[in-house]
This record gives sequence, C-alpha cells and structure tokens, in this order.
Amino acid sequence: MSADDAPLSDPGIHYPPPLIFVAGIVLGWLVDRLRPLPITDGPSLLRFALALICGIAWLLLFGAAWRVFRHERTTLIPNRPATALATTGIYSRTRNPMYISLAILYIAVTLVLDSWWPLLLLPAVLAIIDRVVIVREERYLTQKFPHLYDEYRRRVRRWL
Repeated sequence: MSADDAPLSDPGIHYPPPLIFVAGIVLGWLVDRLRPLPITDGPSLLRFALALICGIAWLLLFGAAWRVFRHERTTLIPNRPATALATTGIYSRTRNPMYISLAILYIAVTLVLDSWWPLLLLPAVLAIIDRVVIVREERYLTQKFPHLYDEYRRRVRRWL
C-alpha cells in the first residue's frame, strides 16, 4: 500500500476554507487602495440592493447546508472526520453549497467595497478552493464512503 492509498483520517485541510475567500477580498481591497477601480461613480442604491440580495442568498444557502449537516450530525469543519455523507436537501442539487454560498457572500462584500479588484480575483479564489480544498475533500469522502460517494458524484454536480 503506497502513501497515496493509505486511509485518510480527515480530508487534510489545515486551515478554514473561508480564509481563502477573505484573502481574495483583502488582496483585492489592497490593490484597490493603490489603483482604485470602482464599480460605480459614488453611492449606488442598485449596488447596495444587489449586495443585500446576495447577502440574503448567502444566508439562505448556507442555512440550508448547515441544516443538512446538523440533521446528519456531521461536522462543518473540513479538517475533522466526517460521520455521515450529506446528500439530502440542498446537497441533492449541488455537492458544494457552502462554497457557493461563500462565493455569493464574496460578491456581496465586493459590491459593498465598490471595487472591481476583489471580483476580478474571484475566479482565482474559486480555482484554489476547487484544487486545494474540494479535491482533498472528495478524495477523503471517496475513501470514507466509497460506494455511496461514487453514486452521489454521478448523480449530483460539483457546483451547479
């Protein structure tokens, strides 16, 4: 058995994934301090309304995901061992509703900051989440729940 085949005790994620989103926003905000790139020319009711809508969407999506995890009595913390595989509720539509909700919250914050820079960094943030976090989570879940997770992956898309 090689090191790659050894059973995983957890997904091997050593930092909270929301920090990746925060890092993107902070980096975008810092770049904006040096080279402003506003979304609008001053206060905008539409921009704030969109930020509010995104904030509400984040809350609803995150709440739906959290409820499934609570019902399954498994952890939200990705560096802790999973005790169950969440496949019902919002997880029957997407395998990653929490990361989608964080992307929506990221957009809300970007709108409040009124800067294009964080938004321009969002694809990089999502690529890091996909390659550094989700790939590890999927490898772990494949080992922990082999048949159930394989069937779930075939049935439900990773993002939308």
